[in-house]
Amino acid sequence: MADDAAVTIKVNKNGSYMVDGPVRVIDSEGNEYTTTPGKKIYLCRCGASTKKPFCDGTHSRVGFAAAEQAVPESHE
Repeated sequence: MADDAAVTIKVNKNGSYMVDGPVRVIDSEGNEYTTTPGKKIYLCRCGASTKKPFCDGTHSRVGFAAAEQAVPESHE
């Protein structure tokens, strides 16, 4: 990616991944999803969205609960 702008990925409590910055979202077959430049996107992490890979709010209806804190890297 030629753009040097920073990308931020925020883990929302019991919800989506909020992605802010210039990114491309591409499926397993290489097809690119259309996104709006400058607009945050929200990616599903509960697995229940009907608009995968994007979040549609289903996590709140299915009671999705997830770890929010980063796990420190093991120092082996």
